Amino acid sequence: MRRLGSVQRKMPCVFVTEVKEEPSTKREHQPFKVLATETISHKALDADIHSAIPTEKVDGTCCYVTTYKGQPYLWARLDRKPNKLAEKRFKNFLHSKQNSKEFFWNVEEDFKPVPECWIPAKEIEQLNGNPMPDENGHIPGWVPVEKNNKQYCWHSSVVNYEFEIALVLRHHSDDPGLLEISAVPLSDLLEQTLELIGTNINGNPYGLGSKKHPLHLLIPHGAFQIRNLPTLKHNDLLSWFEGCREGKIEGIVWHCSDGCLIKVLEIESTKQCLCLHEAYILMGKIDNKQVNM
Repeated sequence: MRRLGSVQRKMPCVFVTEVKEEPSTKREHQPFKVLATETISHKALDADIHSAIPTEKVDGTCCYVTTYKGQPYLWARLDRKPNKLAEKRFKNFLHSKQNSKEFFWNVEEDFKPVPECWIPAKEIEQLNGNPMPDENGHIPGWVPVEKNNKQYCWHSSVVNYEFEIALVLRHHSDDPGLLEISAVPLSDLLEQTLELIGTNINGNPYGLGSKKHPLHLLIPHGAFQIRNLPTLKHNDLLSWFEGCREGKIEGIVWHCSDGCLIKVLEIESTKQCLCLHEAYILMGKIDNKQVNM
């Protein structure tokens, strides 16, 4: 399967962001908003954003396929987060407006324990062999999805380790305007990140399955390219998000030639994602059939 970039760290915004001193509508108890300005970021320009491939940011939960116990395995996203004392210290630092100073983390003492099988995401910064937290104070990472782990039962529903396959939503092989659900060998997905969507993921914005017959699928990151995107200007993108059917998505991810991923969420997040790309209407015709793995 064709693949683009892999999501192994927090993606930067295509625009320079600024902090606005008013309560966040996305994060409870956060007293500020982070908003996009009209200026394209240096990071995006350095990655040659104008030549990058724009793709749909799918509204699900991030997964990763890599080897575990000698075979390809699906891994779930699990960020290592600070304990209460460290989190309080970090929040006080953020609110003190002393951002010119660097916050010091003691990785061995400041973070909650994670399972022994946990691995850090590939592209995060390391110091003296220790993975370091991102600007949000989290260390992105992964845990393998075991078959009998109830916490990841919906992840488990899309893979069969006996046959080493996964349920993947992708373009139809004969008609790119349609989508198909395929049983794909996990070996074909090795070292790739994907998005898990479905009945019990993120409020099911795509209306898949039902409580009686839940349906979950994997979508490789970068699978759905966006055609006819407007120029890379704040107002043009805002009009695109608000004024056309193709814009009813969670956001855009640009896959740059150097492997860098740049994103923009629906500007100011004024409405919830309604559907995938226009071609995804096919998903509404699945008739909520149960797919057994």
